[in-house]
Amino acid sequence: MVSKKRKVLVVEDEAPLRKIMVQKLKEEGFEVIEAFNGKQGLKKALKEHPNLILLDIIMPEMDGLEMLSRLRDDKWGKKAEVVILSVVNNPKEVQKAMDEQVFNFWVKSDWKLSEIIKEVKNRLI
Repeated sequence: MVSKKRKVLVVEDEAPLRKIMVQKLKEEGFEVIEAFNGKQGLKKALKEHPNLILLDIIMPEMDGLEMLSRLRDDKWGKKAEVVILSVVNNPKEVQKAMDEQVFNFWVKSDWKLSEIIKEVKNRLI
């Protein structure tokens, strides 16, 4: 369990994946906020100031890279911890994300959910 409540924002448009990630993170003691697109994710990030943002790239209304760019325009958002978690494995997209100072870029197909939760715990505890 997490000794001090740490807040994680999960920005993911695929409802089943988002819900299972939220459930598992809550089971580990994290406070979890969820958003289903970049527009909603940006609004929640700027309001809630989570300790970590798990961000998908391909989403409706505003994609993850646009959300990340707008997040970095904010004083708090410049230093927000962001991990990209996406199906995209395009070197150009990865580079765009890295240029925005993301903590890491994880390709969904390369990770098991248990490994993602473990990495989040390692990062925030």
